[in-house]
Amino acid sequence: MSQEPVEVLAMAKLTLTLRVTGARADGYHLLESEMVNVDLADSLYLSVGEGGGAVEGFEVSDGGAGQGGFGLGAVPADGSNLVQRALALCGRQAKVRLVKRIPAGAGLGGGSADAAAVLRWAGFTGEEGVALAAKLGSDVPFCLAGQGRARVSGTGEVVDPLPFEAVEGRRYTLVVPPFGVPTGAVYAAWDSLGHPQADGPNDLEPAALQVEPRLRDWRDRLGDASGEQPVLAGSGSTWFVPGEHPGPGRLVVRVARPH
Repeated sequence: MSQEPVEVLAMAKLTLTLRVTGARADGYHLLESEMVNVDLADSLYLSVGEGGGAVEGFEVSDGGAGQGGFGLGAVPADGSNLVQRALALCGRQAKVRLVKRIPAGAGLGGGSADAAAVLRWAGFTGEEGVALAAKLGSDVPFCLAGQGRARVSGTGEVVDPLPFEAVEGRRYTLVVPPFGVPTGAVYAAWDSLGHPQADGPNDLEPAALQVEPRLRDWRDRLGDASGEQPVLAGSGSTWFVPGEHPGPGRLVVRVARPH
C-alpha cells in the first residue's frame, strides 16, 4: 500500500536578460543572465511505497494553462523526461502525477522546474543538489536554488541570489506561440551568425528568429497590443513585456518567491 502523495510546486522562471559570453571546447555556451520565478507553476504529486518500497508510474494531466490562450505542448511519458531523469539521478523511484500549467518548450523552464521539485522532494538541496541539478540542464540549478531572483552564469551552474524585494510582485505579460524552438538549433545559429550581441537584453533573439521566423508575428502582436518592445524568454518561444496587458492569447504573471 502506497503512502499519500506529497504535493510539490514547480514554479516557472523568466529570463529577463541573457548574454552569451563564449563557447567552450565541448560545445557548451557560457552565459550571464538574470532570472526570476513567476507565479505560474506545475504541481507534482509524488509517493513511494510504505517501508521504502518504490512504486513506479508517471502520469501527466492538464492543469488548465490553456485558458491563457496557449497549449501545453507534449511531455514525454518515458524515461527521457526530466522528472524521471531526476528520480534516476538521485536514486529514487516514485509514483508521480504531474499537473502541467507551464507550457512545454516555451522557454519558461517547465521541465527544469519539475526536475528541481523532484530534487527538493528527495532532500537534495545546497551544493550537493546544485551539482546534481547541473547534470540535468542549464536551468535546473536556478529552479532549485535561485530563491526567486538570481544572476546565473557559467553554463547555468553558478547561481548567485539577488535582492528579491526590488522585483517582488512585478507583473509581466507573456504570449506563448503554439510551437517551441529547439534550444540546440538556436545556439548553433548564434554560432553561425558570428556570436552577435543583440541590441536588446537577449543575445539569442537574432538566432531564434533565424531558426523560427514565425516568432516575428507573435512578437509584433504583443508589441502592438502593449506598446512595449517584447523580449524573447531565453531561446524562446515565449515573448514578454513589463506590466499588465491582458487580452486573448496573453497571460499576466507576477514575480514570486518559491514556496
